[in-house]
Amino acid sequence: MCGRFSLTATPKELADIFGLLETEDFPARFNIAPTQPIIVVMSGERQRPGSNLPDRRALLVRWGLTPSWVKDPRDFPLLINARAETAAEKASFKAAMRHRRVLIPASGFYEWHRPSKESGEAPQAYWIKPRNGGIVAFAGLMETWSSADGSEVDTAAILTTHANARIGDVHDRMPVVINPEDYARWLDCRTQEPRDVADLLAPVDDDYFDVIAVSDRVNKVANTGADLQTPVHAVVRPAAKPKEPPANPQLSLF
Repeated sequence: MCGRFSLTATPKELADIFGLLETEDFPARFNIAPTQPIIVVMSGERQRPGSNLPDRRALLVRWGLTPSWVKDPRDFPLLINARAETAAEKASFKAAMRHRRVLIPASGFYEWHRPSKESGEAPQAYWIKPRNGGIVAFAGLMETWSSADGSEVDTAAILTTHANARIGDVHDRMPVVINPEDYARWLDCRTQEPRDVADLLAPVDDDYFDVIAVSDRVNKVANTGADLQTPVHAVVRPAAKPKEPPANPQLSLF
């Protein structure tokens, strides 16, 4: 799963990277946790033919998707992640997979290697960031939940897939990464159905991310400084085989 991430880019940098018509003002954040506001990038209104204006916009939403049909969020689990293999068929996600796909910008994410209880070893936190720096775009889903009094809350979840070889010895899942050349296709919910973008829901290349051991200070939401990403020495972590992908990824979606 992906339970913490970071975004330290400026609004202007995001506007340039994602071609945004509108941007939200937000500070650099080093320890984004579930239920907190996150930035998502979504398709906006179509521009007139010949217009050079971008047609994407950024929106602040709550991290933790609540389907529109939920009556009381207090009685519903917090859905911070959605499994890419089954999202198109699950009641909580299938409408968003068809109509509300978004990109979730990040500078990287945190993951924990959790040894077996028998080993007696403590979990080790890792900061996982693009090897070449910059911003990564996670595949996301968005839903707007409406309460009985008419108020609305925009919510989102990050899609995950089986881990690649680089991440697999830390955890068996990782966020789905959408490459820049695929932004438009992923966000196009007008003409691109879930089956048309199923090929994008695969693990990113093994050499895309660096995996850096960091202190357990990231465990506490109250810790929000840049020092959370300072490397620390860690014992050699045991290798764990990532789960094998299905022979045909589309068969697991439909």
